[in-house]
Amino acid sequence: MSAPRHVYLIDGSGFIFRAYYARNMRPLTRSDGTPVTAVYVYCNMLNKLIEDAGADAIAVIFDAGRETFRNEIYPAYKANRAEPPEDLIPQFPLVRDATRAFNLPAIEMPGYEADDLIATYARLAREQGSEVTIVSGDKDLMQLIREGVGMVDPISMQPIDEAKVRE
Repeated sequence: MSAPRHVYLIDGSGFIFRAYYARNMRPLTRSDGTPVTAVYVYCNMLNKLIEDAGADAIAVIFDAGRETFRNEIYPAYKANRAEPPEDLIPQFPLVRDATRAFNLPAIEMPGYEADDLIATYARLAREQGSEVTIVSGDKDLMQLIREGVGMVDPISMQPIDEAKVRE
């Protein structure tokens, strides 16, 4: 089996927060009262990306939780980060289910952030000769941009290249 020509790696954790904060609509809930507005917006964003990307392979990568190997090294790692909004928390598993409903892998690994996995998958895909596009607004991931690895902002879908990083 040959390597895919173009791989898209989506920062699913960043995508759902973007969906949550980008919404300009009335709150949606399931019949049991569970909020689903972020799931709805996430699905719309994901569907548009799939239609527009022209990728041979797409994977959505999530943070598995707040604790990572970095907390073992430095217990105060992200200690000042606020908890997610209360109405977003029950939507996290729903977004993973929705991702799988799109027939896309919803990848996460306990002890690691989505960034760690995205960096690893980007390296492995490049080693196999694939072009890689990272879909994220996380500036930390900009350090991965190089020949064969690009990035796009998930809201504007504008490419972020080396010149944009320097800017």
